[in-house]
Amino acid sequence: MNTTKIIANTTDAASQNQRCGLVAIVGKPNVGKSTLLNALVGQKISITSRKAQTTRHRITGMRTVKDEAGGGSQFVFVDTPGFQTIHTTALNKSLNKTVLGAVGDVDLVIFVVEAGSFTPADARVLKLLKPGVPVILLANKLDTVKERSALPVWLQEMQTKHDFAELMPLSAKNSKDVQRLLGVCEKYLPAQAWWYGEDELTDRSEKFLASEIVREKLFRLTGDELPYTSTVIIDKFTEEPGKTVARMVRIAATIVVERDGHKAMVIGDKGERLKRIGTEARMELEKLMDAKVFIELWVKVRSGWADDEARVKSFGYE
Repeated sequence: MNTTKIIANTTDAASQNQRCGLVAIVGKPNVGKSTLLNALVGQKISITSRKAQTTRHRITGMRTVKDEAGGGSQFVFVDTPGFQTIHTTALNKSLNKTVLGAVGDVDLVIFVVEAGSFTPADARVLKLLKPGVPVILLANKLDTVKERSALPVWLQEMQTKHDFAELMPLSAKNSKDVQRLLGVCEKYLPAQAWWYGEDELTDRSEKFLASEIVREKLFRLTGDELPYTSTVIIDKFTEEPGKTVARMVRIAATIVVERDGHKAMVIGDKGERLKRIGTEARMELEKLMDAKVFIELWVKVRSGWADDEARVKSFGYE
């Protein structure tokens, strides 16, 4: 996967008929932002799980829609962590800094809420949005709404909370809804040359994606037992020619937990859970990177790391 940013050329964008712009995806934790980003890009680049606060980094995904004349639109989507309402830890402060940075200089904001719902947590995110930037209210998870007849009244009420540019109920799992959202977003992209190559999907490296995929499997296979503060550090990421395949990637990673009991939980009986985490991560990474992947996992205890600002930064958080 090519992740090198292309410097926009100086050719007049209007003559190329190209549009390009930054679109921030914001919302409270676990409202479906990462699922939406993956659907908009057309490939998984942001991890998902039922555990709240899964996304911890600003992740950029690109979708380029090219026309026959060589022009078209390039959407640069920015997925953000859910805004944290508990500010007691260094990790949470880092996550909120990431959100604020993402909404500061964009062409469009997609504000994601659950269709038919507006909680105090949603209201706190809405207050972060700066005036002058158009905002689409995206009422997500439409497929789970039982009383559709109540939605028009709810949408009218939402318009009183903010001057939204668009109101869009949809399901991120519905491809037609996603295409409709792309069409709406396109109207807000400035006329300018594309920033990335048309085949690029993300500005994140394969090493970063490897750590995220391992963390996703960790959360999915431990459920609510494991605190969300657990994290994954990539110790080694090397690539070499394969004898029977074009690419071979070797990855060594450490799962960091806060207690000995959490370590035992991750390892599982006779190491079975840790083995399954590694196997599922390897299988997904092989598809993502089109390579043969070897992965080794260790588990270490680092008590209180989420409240240690220096360690939070050393683990790759801003």
